[in-house]
Amino acid sequence: MFTQFKYWKPFVGPFDPCKPIRVKSYSTPPQLYMNFQPPGLPQFTPQEALMAGTLWPQLYSPYPDPQKGGNPHG
Repeated sequence: MFTQFKYWKPFVGPFDPCKPIRVKSYSTPPQLYMNFQPPGLPQFTPQEALMAGTLWPQLYSPYPDPQKGGNPHG
């Protein structure tokens, strides 16, 4: 199973003047993990599709990062 969010701990050198950031993250869109769009994929209802920004749940990517909190639908 893939995850849409990747996390890493940046290197902090002994002479780094900045306060270290504990964990950084970046998002990878779900279409990177799907070679082609197969026929017959389940679909959101029209209202759900408008809220998610896509018709297909497999291509939905929440924003912002759910680990950092926040409402993905604004």
